[in-house]
Amino acid sequence: MNKLKKVEKILFNFGKYFSLVFFSLFAVVPVVSCIFTAFKTAEEYQSTSVITPPKNWLNFDNFIRAYKTADMGRAFMNSIIVMFFVLVVSVILGTQLAYILNRFEFMGNKIIRNLFLFASLLPSIAMQVTVYKIMSTLGLVNHLYGYIIMMCGTDVISIYIFIQFMENISVSMDESAIIDGASYWSVYWKIILPLLKPAVVTSCILKGVSVYNEYYAANLYLMDKSIRTISTSLYTFVGPMGSQYNLICAGVLISLFPSFVVFILCQKQIYSGITSGAVKG
Repeated sequence: MNKLKKVEKILFNFGKYFSLVFFSLFAVVPVVSCIFTAFKTAEEYQSTSVITPPKNWLNFDNFIRAYKTADMGRAFMNSIIVMFFVLVVSVILGTQLAYILNRFEFMGNKIIRNLFLFASLLPSIAMQVTVYKIMSTLGLVNHLYGYIIMMCGTDVISIYIFIQFMENISVSMDESAIIDGASYWSVYWKIILPLLKPAVVTSCILKGVSVYNEYYAANLYLMDKSIRTISTSLYTFVGPMGSQYNLICAGVLISLFPSFVVFILCQKQIYSGITSGAVKG
C-alpha cells in the first residue's frame, strides 16, 4: 500500500512539474521567437526557422528602421497623451460614481448597478456601428481628442472595484467629517479618494494596459498617420505584397520596452495595488 502511494505521489509530482514546464514553454516560445526574428535580416528570416537564433546579435538595423519608418516617436507620444487623459477622467468619474452608488440610497440605485453589469456583458464590437455613427455625426472621427472622449467611457470593472473597496471604508468617517462642516465634495476629495489609492492603482493597471494595447478602435477612428497610436503604427509593415515580420518584431520589442521599464520601476506599487484592490469586499 505504501509503495502504491509512493508511485501515485511520484506520478502526481511528475504531472505537476511537466505541466508547469510545458505551459511555461508554451508562453515563452513566442516571445523568444519574436526576439530572434527582430535581429534577423529579411534574407536570414526567409531562409531560417523562427526559433533559429540570429547570426548577428548586434544587428540593430531593424529597430532603427522600424522606429523611423513607423514614426514610433510620434506614436508613443499619442499613446501617452491618450492614456493620460483616459486614466485621469476614468478614475475621477469611476470613483465619483462608486461614491454615489455606495454612500447614497435612492430610487434606482440597484437598477443602475444592474445596468452597468448588463453593459459589461455586451461585446464592444456589437455596438461599434452605433458608436461610429455617433462619432461621425459629432465630427469626432479621425481626431485624437475624439478618440480620447470615446475611450474615456468609464470602465464598469473599475466601478465595481471601487465599490467593493469602498464598502470597507467606515461610514462613520463620512459622518464625522459632515458633522465638522465638510461638504460631500470635501468628504470625497479629502477622505474617500486618498483611501481608494490601492483600488485606483488596480484600475489604472487594467485600464492603462487596455488603452495602450487597444488596436481595433484606434485603427477604426484614427486613420491619419500623424495621430496613430503605438499599436496601429506597426501596421505600417503589413501590406498586400506581404508582411515584414523582422521589422514588425523589432517594433513590438520597442513598444514593449516602456511597459517593461514601468513595471520594473513600479512593481512594488503594482503588486500592492493588485492584491489590496482585489481582496477588498
